[in-house]
Amino acid sequence: MKIALIGAGRIGRVHAFSIGQHPAVTLAAVSDCHAPAAEALAAQYGARALSAEAIFADSDIDAVLIASSTPTHAEYLEQAARAGKAILCEKPIALDLARTRAALQVLESHPVTCALGFNRRHDPQFAALKQALVEGRIGTLETLTIISRDPSPPPAEYVGASGGLFRDMTIHDFDMARWLLDEPISHVHAEGSCLIDPAIGEAGDVDTAMLTLTTVSGRLCHIGNSRRACYGYDQRIEAFGSEGMLQAQNESETRLRFTGEPGQVEEKPKWFFLERYAEAYSREIGDFVEAWQTQRPPLAGVNDGLEALRLAEAAERSLKEGHRIALDDIH
Repeated sequence: MKIALIGAGRIGRVHAFSIGQHPAVTLAAVSDCHAPAAEALAAQYGARALSAEAIFADSDIDAVLIASSTPTHAEYLEQAARAGKAILCEKPIALDLARTRAALQVLESHPVTCALGFNRRHDPQFAALKQALVEGRIGTLETLTIISRDPSPPPAEYVGASGGLFRDMTIHDFDMARWLLDEPISHVHAEGSCLIDPAIGEAGDVDTAMLTLTTVSGRLCHIGNSRRACYGYDQRIEAFGSEGMLQAQNESETRLRFTGEPGQVEEKPKWFFLERYAEAYSREIGDFVEAWQTQRPPLAGVNDGLEALRLAEAAERSLKEGHRIALDDIH
C-alpha cells in the first residue's frame, strides 16, 4: 500500500513513523499547509512533498492518512473518497453533527475503506480487556469505569479550535465506552468544573469532568477526566461484572515495582499519549492495511466517529442544562 500523509505536525510525525515501520506500506507523499514541514518529513522517509490536490490526483497513491488540523478533516475526507483512495482519518471528522453527516453521505456515494483514528481500540491492554469481555470472563458486564487524565492542560487558545474537552479529549473515552459496553447508550449526564486553569474557563470550557452513561439495559459507565495529572498520563479502565473484574493499568517504561522496608515504589506512568499509545498507533496502521487488503471493516470506522460525537453533544447539553440527556434527542 502506498499512503500519502496530509499533515506534518506532531500527530503526523507519529503516523509517519508507524507507516515507516510497516513492511507492507510505503509513505509515498507528505502534504502540509506549511511547506517546509512537509518537505522535512518527506525527506526523512524518502517520500515526495506534494500539495493535497496533487495527492488526490495521483493514481499511484492507494490511500490517504488525514492528520491535518481538525477543521480540514471533512473536506479532505470527501476529496479522498471522490478520488477512490482508502482513508484513515484522525478524529473527529468534524466538530458538529451536520458536517459529519454530510461527509458520511459522500462516503456512501463513493464507498472506500475508511478508518477513524480511535487509536485506543488498538492498545494491547485495552484490546485484551475487550477480548476478555467477549469471552465472558467476568460474566455479565455491569459497570465500566474509565479514567483519562492529561499530564498538563493545553494553552487556553487551543480550547476554541479543539471544540472543547468533550469533543477533543473525552471523545476517546466515549468511543471506549461504546466499544466495551457493546450496547446502545440511552442517557448521558455530565458535570464539569474549571479547577486547573482559569483561562480555560474564560474560554468557555471546563478542565475537569465526570460523566455517567447509561445503556438501554441499565448498565452504567463512569468517565473521569482531568486536564492535569502531575505524575503523567493517567489511562485506566475497570470493567466490573457478575463473575469478576478486569483492570487495564497505566503503562510505565518497564512496569517495575520495588518492594522494600520503606514500602512499595513503582515508576510514574508514561508522560503523554505519544509514548503511551506508540504501540496502538502501529497496530492502527496494521489494521487499516488489512482492512483495505481484505475489504473488511476497520476496527474503528466513521460511524463510530459519528456516535462518539453524538455523545459529546449530549454531554455538552447536559453540562449546560444541568440534567441528564436522552441520546435519542441528539440528531
